[in-house]
Amino acid sequence: MYLSARELLILYVSTTDPPYLGFKPYAVDPKYRFAVPPAWRTENGEPLYLLYSRTNEMPMLKVLTRQGYMERVEIVEKSDKDEATKRQLKGRLAMLCREVSINEQGKMLIPKDLSERAEIKPDSEIMLVGRHGHYEVWNRVHFERSEELEMNQHDDLGIF
Repeated sequence: MYLSARELLILYVSTTDPPYLGFKPYAVDPKYRFAVPPAWRTENGEPLYLLYSRTNEMPMLKVLTRQGYMERVEIVEKSDKDEATKRQLKGRLAMLCREVSINEQGKMLIPKDLSERAEIKPDSEIMLVGRHGHYEVWNRVHFERSEELEMNQHDDLGIF
């Protein structure tokens, strides 16, 4: 079963209150921690999920709320894929995610293995990038290359 455009829009909008907007450089400390902007912090210590991903062939980490993670699972469940493929996709999603939290000082720890996969080094500069329903953590050099590629894409909707 495919989701209609309206169903996808409703699903997408449900994760965007409030939306994550903008991008800004931040520093990673020697212990792989960085300060999360106050507007992007979860309430009551709710967990977040770091999803290892790639855009434009460059590694980065997507930061999902629990709701954002569960919506991805729901997309798989509602797809027309066979049950074996659905299990494989949900397993891959779970494998690529890591539960994290924001500490009392407003900092998030990037597990060392994920930071290495995303090519984020201690004592370096990263970019936090709002993507409406989630945000991303990038190695600055990779972000700048990816941003260049995105800005050169055709805008047939006229929104940029």
